[in-house]
Amino acid sequence: MEQYVECGSSSGASTPKKTSTPKKRRNLSPRSNDSTPKKRRNLSPRSNDSTPKKRRNLINSFSDRPRRDSEITTALNYGSEEESDEEEEGIAELAVPRIARMFMDEDDAEVNERSANATLERSPQSPRPADCASTPASPTPVSPTAMEPSNKFQFEWRKFSTPQIEPHLRREPFSQISGPTVSFTRPYEAFIAIWDREIMEMIVRETNIYAQQLATTMLENGTICPSSRITRWHDTNVNELYTYFAIVLAMGVVIKTRLTEYWNTSNDIFSTPGFSTEMSYDRFHLLSACLHFNNNKDCNSALLTRPQAKLFKIKPIIDHLNRKFSELYSLSQNVALDESLTMWKGWLEINQFIPNKAATVGIKTFELCESQTGYLWRFEVYAGHDTSAFQEDDPVSGKVPALVLRLLNGLEHKGHTIWMDNYYNSPSLARELKIRGFDCAGTLRTNRQFVPPELASITKNDMIVGQLLGCTSGDVDIVVWRDKNLVAFISTYHALLATKCGDTVKPTVAQDYNLNMGGVDRKDQQLAMYPLERKRNKVWYKKFFRRLLNASVLNSYILLKNQSWAHRKFRKALITDLFTAHRAPAPNSKTIATSVHSPAQYSSINPKKTDRLRRQCVVCKKRTVTYCKTCQLAMCTYTCYEPYHTAH
Repeated sequence: MEQYVECGSSSGASTPKKTSTPKKRRNLSPRSNDSTPKKRRNLSPRSNDSTPKKRRNLINSFSDRPRRDSEITTALNYGSEEESDEEEEGIAELAVPRIARMFMDEDDAEVNERSANATLERSPQSPRPADCASTPASPTPVSPTAMEPSNKFQFEWRKFSTPQIEPHLRREPFSQISGPTVSFTRPYEAFIAIWDREIMEMIVRETNIYAQQLATTMLENGTICPSSRITRWHDTNVNELYTYFAIVLAMGVVIKTRLTEYWNTSNDIFSTPGFSTEMSYDRFHLLSACLHFNNNKDCNSALLTRPQAKLFKIKPIIDHLNRKFSELYSLSQNVALDESLTMWKGWLEINQFIPNKAATVGIKTFELCESQTGYLWRFEVYAGHDTSAFQEDDPVSGKVPALVLRLLNGLEHKGHTIWMDNYYNSPSLARELKIRGFDCAGTLRTNRQFVPPELASITKNDMIVGQLLGCTSGDVDIVVWRDKNLVAFISTYHALLATKCGDTVKPTVAQDYNLNMGGVDRKDQQLAMYPLERKRNKVWYKKFFRRLLNASVLNSYILLKNQSWAHRKFRKALITDLFTAHRAPAPNSKTIATSVHSPAQYSSINPKKTDRLRRQCVVCKKRTVTYCKTCQLAMCTYTCYEPYHTAH
């Protein structure tokens, strides 16, 4: 069932093509667990060859080609004493990955050999499902570095060596300790490690400044009136902001259709008196309106790029969370890179359309998540690509490869495996990642630059169901699999090995892709149970802030790493702890009982006029200019003042 394709001319260099990144990515990225998406016709460009039988004969002729003398010599000398002397002496190149050594000068290689004094152990092969039988490999593999190219982006495509090397022998060694970098015992501790006092004080400062700016603007425009909530504004503080966060988180656990229903205190089944106990509806509404993260006066469009100007309002929160998420957690070996979407139906310049996402339309983020847990380690909001650093002679300087390298910054030479779909993958990026100590795998668009023409021109009709074709350049492998449709994969260590699951024969890379690619989707599924951002909001960056707050709670849950805590139980305990730690002190009941209640009138709006502020009476709900000095509540002096104090 497995076949190989001898690719390239006698020199071994494939014909480069211009990298094309289509704007509309419909049906190009597999999202489900099925390794064969329903629509993948755009993955394999159609060929003009109308004789598939002749093509099969041509492919079979490649697989029957006699081996070259250099290949036979390499196979015979594999594992000889000359190649294994350094391993016996305990010398291993620790800092430089194996693929990077072929681009180093001889002097540099000698320095690294002298300075390294530690041995690296190979990581064990990744587990597979019990019902799948893997194709066994021979214990005497051929060295993959025997025919490595001397140029960084010169791909000498050839057939896979026989016997093939086990994937775990070609994989970058991973010896990092994954998990939280700090231990926590309570949900509250994990949460405030992310939302520490420094960032909360910044939000408090910017919120108070914006409230004053808003009130001034309304006065200048003449839009303020005596009943405006902004007239009752007083500066917030850190404790009140933590309480506000707790109420927002509680709205994700207690789902209601209208915001006012959370403050329902009537004696019926829909009553939720806890919200009104912690904060009044008017104060919550006022904090939501004045919540701010960056001073408008600091926005200088001349010093900012276009993407930076679009994200100016939320930039401090993005930078803070990216720093905290990466500091508090060490990723495991398998990492997924994919995009997520926060729904926003209003007009927005950075809105994106992704039909296979639940939100469909909204704010797109490129996210790096741990495959097993869904921990969000780093993210970048899409606001347009910056093409200023693009160089035509450098294939990895394009917008997509540059994005991948930015997200992976700080993880170099640790042995992580990056799982990506065909929007990101390309042979040039795979080699660049291998040089930096990463492995990568995922689906591939065969119209990418440096993909051999022999594989790029294959159509679905040229192969039978279950057939595998592929070639390698030593460090980068390309595999084409015929299932219901044609699927192309790229990997830096999988080769052409196949597994059999039931009656279906799959390439090993396809099975591992289905297991490890869903890190971002796993995160989105867990957040969907607690939809903080579904509440109606007229300002896009405030809704996106709620999305980030929701993701930070999920990260806090993963940081706690306690199997006894269910996700819902964790959130309820976190909300309770936030209220307990930051609740405003209750007023002294004795002082209130002995104090003298006296009515008074609100101050005049304009000293030159007799008009005074009017507010709603707490008893009859009519608007009045009088209130109680002690209770600080509006009430009618003659009809409601005495009945209210008698009842309370």
